[in-house]
Amino acid sequence: MKALAIAAGIVFWTLVLAVVALMFFPGGNAGGPVAVLPVQSAPPAAPPKPPASTDNVALPPGFGVTGPVTAPQPGPPTLTPPGTTMMPAPGLNQQPGVPGPGGSLEQPERHGEAEGAQPAGEKIATADLKAGIDTTAAVALADVPVPALVEESEYGPLPKIAADGRRPAEVYARPSLYGQVAGGPPRVAVLVSGLGVPGAPDGDVIKGLPPPVSIAYGAYGRSLQDWVTKARAEGHEALLEIPLEPKDYPAEDPGPHVLLTTLPIEENIKRLQWLMSRYTGYAGVTNDMGAKFEVTEASLRPVLEEVKRRGLFYLDDGSVEGSVAGQVAKDIGLDYSVAQVQLDSAQMAKDLAALEAAAKAKGAAIGVAKAEPAAVKKIAEWAGSLESKGLVLVPVSAAMRSQRQS
Repeated sequence: MKALAIAAGIVFWTLVLAVVALMFFPGGNAGGPVAVLPVQSAPPAAPPKPPASTDNVALPPGFGVTGPVTAPQPGPPTLTPPGTTMMPAPGLNQQPGVPGPGGSLEQPERHGEAEGAQPAGEKIATADLKAGIDTTAAVALADVPVPALVEESEYGPLPKIAADGRRPAEVYARPSLYGQVAGGPPRVAVLVSGLGVPGAPDGDVIKGLPPPVSIAYGAYGRSLQDWVTKARAEGHEALLEIPLEPKDYPAEDPGPHVLLTTLPIEENIKRLQWLMSRYTGYAGVTNDMGAKFEVTEASLRPVLEEVKRRGLFYLDDGSVEGSVAGQVAKDIGLDYSVAQVQLDSAQMAKDLAALEAAAKAKGAAIGVAKAEPAAVKKIAEWAGSLESKGLVLVPVSAAMRSQRQS
């Protein structure tokens, strides 16, 4: 009886399952329509987060950039020369292999276009160059370091000319249409120097300056790469300020790695390379002091040759009477200029007027000011008046190109 009951149960549940199957799949294998049950699909899985990025730029061994600057968001791809991993930098126009007007600084290192930039291949009309503040570039400049422009040394990363000919003087400069053609409003440029040295104010002292104002940093401060990166993110091109022997050295001492006329050439080059390795992202070099060094050609020439070899420009701050930097630069083909006006915060109005006059007379002029809160405030206020005066504020690199075109 028990076996019979078990067998009956099996038959019963088999019939139940068959009925259920017929209810939901009436067509069976006969090819009839099949009822489709609505099934709610699971939400799509979130795409995996991309790994932490350095904007596709691998940092050189032993070199890290830390600081307040956030990682850039992924953007559209840009064409870069074979073998490079550079990402687009706002405001520069890519024209591979086409030299620009006016000399080597205009050689094309262009990484994409920003709002207001001149489209590649179009001629710049002088009428499009307006007075006021140069707004060619977007605020943020190219991320640094650019691996193709870095030479790893015993001291740290050094600038170099890339295998495809790109130079830091081009890649790290703030782009400007005003440096590409002559004509248009007279150009004025301001370099704020004196940061990154003992006793210098905090890097935030430059806050409020228009982006075309260029900034020079020494090599002795803390977190220098952070400050340079932050300044570039705000649109300022950077220069490296190197200490050169003053007349009354060592009574006046610009630092332990000062370049001296009493040292062998090899030692001065070692000191220069140490200074150059403190951070990256600068387009050129300027002097800190140098009343004795800049008038001594035997000492200065090898230093300027090294500056040229590394693809940088040299801006003489104009403080050294009798400097031979200009003649040496001409002899060796170095991109060079000298500042026309020293901007003293105690007589800023007078000095800025002199800078304006020099620009109107020569087409472009450069002034140098120390990074002091009073000076920064007066420069920022003055910049707002330039449009009404028919002048335009440009980066130092653009003023240098304009001077060569004049």
